[in-house]
Amino acid sequence: MLTTIVKTTMKKEVIKSAERGRSDYGWLKSYHSFSFGTYQNYNNMGFGLLRVINDDTVAAGEGFGTHPHANMEIVSIPLEGNLAHKDSTGNEEVIKTGDVQIMSAGTGLTHSEYNHSKTDRVKFLQIWVHPKEKNINPRYEQKTFALEDRINNLQVVVAPNNENAVWINQDSWFSQIKLVDNEFTYNLNKPGNGVYVFIISGEIELNYEKYEARDGIGISEVDSIKIKSQDAEILFIEVPMK
Repeated sequence: MLTTIVKTTMKKEVIKSAERGRSDYGWLKSYHSFSFGTYQNYNNMGFGLLRVINDDTVAAGEGFGTHPHANMEIVSIPLEGNLAHKDSTGNEEVIKTGDVQIMSAGTGLTHSEYNHSKTDRVKFLQIWVHPKEKNINPRYEQKTFALEDRINNLQVVVAPNNENAVWINQDSWFSQIKLVDNEFTYNLNKPGNGVYVFIISGEIELNYEKYEARDGIGISEVDSIKIKSQDAEILFIEVPMK
C-alpha cells in the first residue's frame, strides 16, 4: 500500500536523527533538532514558530540549575523516568511519563529541572514555541494523559482551545499517537499552519518515503497528511508558519 499527501504543493523540511546537533556534558546528553546552545546552524533556526526540540537524557540525581526564561512557550514531555521541576512562581512538581507540562514564561521567570531519581536516568523532550501574545503573566500547567488512549487514536495534549489539553499561548496544537499496523490522516487545525512530525519510536511511511525514530519532518502548505506504520509513536507539533 502506498501513502499519499493530500496537496501536491506540499513543502517539506527533513532533519534525520543523525543530522541533529549534539551536546554531551557527561551528566547530560542532548540532541538538538534546531540550533541551540553550542550547536549553531543559522540555516536551521526552527520550523515556523517552532524554535526548539531538545531530546535530553539526564543522569541520575543530575539536572539543570535555576535559570531564566521570558516570552516563550516551553513544553516538557517525559519519555522515560521522572523530572522534578521548581520555579519562581511557586510551582514544585514531579513530571512523570504520560504527563505533559507547559510553562508560559511571559514577562519572565526562573526554574530548575532535575532528574527525580537517584538511580535511573530520565529522558524527555523539551520544546519551545514563540508565543502569540508577549509579556503575559507567567503561568504553569501540567496534565496526565492515559497512554492507552493514544493507540491508533490522536491524543491532543497541548492546545489553545481544548480543556482536556494543557493551554498554550499560541495557535499551536501538540498531539500524540501510537500507530499500530494502521494508517492515520492528520488534519491541520488552522489554515496556514504547518506541522512538524517527530517520530519518538519506530518507523513510518509518509509521502512514499520511510522515516525512523527521532527523524523530524516539517510539512507546510497542506491541509492534511497521511501516515502509515506497523508500530510507531509519533508527536505532531502544529504551529503557525509566520
